[in-house]
Amino acid sequence: MIGPLLTADPSRTVLLRRLHRGAGVRRRHLALPLEDYAGLSTFGAANAAFLREATTLVERASLQALQAASLTAPDVDHVFTTSVTGLGAPSLDVLLAARIGLRPDVRRTPSFGLGCAGGAGGLARVHDYLAGRPRDVALLVAVELCSLTLQHGDDSAPNLVASGLFGDGAAAVVVVGDEHPLARTETVHGSRTASVVDTRSRLYPGTTGDLGWEVRDSGFGIVLSAELPRLLGAHLLGDVNGFLAEHGLAPAHVPTWVVHAGGPRVIDAVRDALDLTEEDVRESRASLADGGNTSSVSVLDVLARTLARSAAPPGSPAVLMAFGPGVAAELVLLRLDGAAQ
Repeated sequence: MIGPLLTADPSRTVLLRRLHRGAGVRRRHLALPLEDYAGLSTFGAANAAFLREATTLVERASLQALQAASLTAPDVDHVFTTSVTGLGAPSLDVLLAARIGLRPDVRRTPSFGLGCAGGAGGLARVHDYLAGRPRDVALLVAVELCSLTLQHGDDSAPNLVASGLFGDGAAAVVVVGDEHPLARTETVHGSRTASVVDTRSRLYPGTTGDLGWEVRDSGFGIVLSAELPRLLGAHLLGDVNGFLAEHGLAPAHVPTWVVHAGGPRVIDAVRDALDLTEEDVRESRASLADGGNTSSVSVLDVLARTLARSAAPPGSPAVLMAFGPGVAAELVLLRLDGAAQ
């Protein structure tokens, strides 16, 4: 994504290339062919592309997730969709229902604004829903086409960082209530499953200007403060300690960490705040390298990678976390099912 951002100022081009080299990203997936982005000069054009491409991606991800769980679209009782890179009314869940054949009475929760915390926050909200309807099936769907938010001609530091850090992707997760027959399934296609034990949301006061969007005529302009890693370092340990203490746990008791791949400095901040090892954040680094920061999709990709490779004992705890505009943190305490790999 360097081409549209090159300017006549050689120093900014040098900065751009340096930021891209330090992003920890080896490759990314883009929703469109690279040459098509030059024509997306208005919010309307970018958003139309979002609705077209995002609907196709969530259809594919949802059908794959349902097939892996040996379910079909009519089995779904509730669908929670999250994205922060495009808008639609009808929302994506309605478009998805028509594509894959969700029931006309399916319950729907479309979400915009959770940002990178959307995957973790969506999992938490789906858990809340299933606590009241324990026989139901929920489908959590996240899609982010970050490339469509690129601001042409904007050579500010946040936009330069974003142009090298964020990628496109989609994910879908099938979650069932405690009384559903699949609640006793411990592996799916050779990967472990996990159960949600509890969730926690945190807002950090005075940080609304540190992360999010500035909505412009040209679309979504990134707001990305260099202070974000410091904010996480200042608050995260206390939040995690308090959350785990309610379950008789401490960070030292948790063998598995599922950390949003927000960028090298974000991963470093989490690692250092919680006194984790590089092994604890290995899958986060791998997700970032393979696809960039895919916003709400990111932590779900890290979760899938973790479950596919985890060697932790059955029943052991795991903590999933992601961070978004607010600044907000979403924490999910999991219990690993199935046999160690």
